[in-house]
Amino acid sequence: MPVIPEIRITGNLHAWAQDAATFILFVSEQAIKSQGRFIIALSGGSTPKTLYQVLAAPEWKTRLDWSHIFFLFGDERCVPPDHPESNFKMAYTSLFQPLNIHEDHICRMKGEYEDPTAAALEYEETIRRLTTNPSSKVPLIDLVLLGLGDDGHTASLFPGTAALREQNKIVTVGHAPTGIRSRLTLTLGVLNHAAVVLFLVTGSGKAEIVRRVIESESEADRSLPAAKLSPESGRLVWMLDQAAAQQLTKKRSHREGT
Repeated sequence: MPVIPEIRITGNLHAWAQDAATFILFVSEQAIKSQGRFIIALSGGSTPKTLYQVLAAPEWKTRLDWSHIFFLFGDERCVPPDHPESNFKMAYTSLFQPLNIHEDHICRMKGEYEDPTAAALEYEETIRRLTTNPSSKVPLIDLVLLGLGDDGHTASLFPGTAALREQNKIVTVGHAPTGIRSRLTLTLGVLNHAAVVLFLVTGSGKAEIVRRVIESESEADRSLPAAKLSPESGRLVWMLDQAAAQQLTKKRSHREGT
């Protein structure tokens, strides 16, 4: 049975970022309390960057237990780590460097590899080592951050591509229709096995696709990559600002920290 998404809506970008940071703090505390560490998969894009900058700001940087937090990535463009469009570079400059995160806590995708398939296989091994997970089981990531493209893609799972249909691998090579085509991406199998999946979406430009994905009233909408996110036993949370949520027909919010 499809999981019921939790929709959280805030009035503006500042309030949205504070709410998102509070939510991450709560999830991290629960994971660290129960298992001694917190594993989060980061997303690229301008909206997550806003959140990372808030987490690295003086108000927030001492509130999270960074020494017990480990970072993965949901996807990466096949570029070197110092490339302007590298998701790692964005996270490094906005989050890791300001917080002085130890390199042993950062697991980046090797987008610079000549063979993306080899990079995908290596990253799967990295995830399994970090989660102490055998090859026969799907690894459990505590929190996955995801964005939403205008075409309904999330991570680097694009409509109609082989990566979206992948059922055996937990990391694969994705192909974007524009920009840097070759990508590394987590697959639906591992994303839907996460304890918490958190979509971060802001701005009126995303309002239509947000409505299509969340309300999924047609077969075409249900086939969108982001609409296929339905954690098996975890939570699916959407954090939206008022602009991104304006076309939803049913709006509801949840208490901070839950």
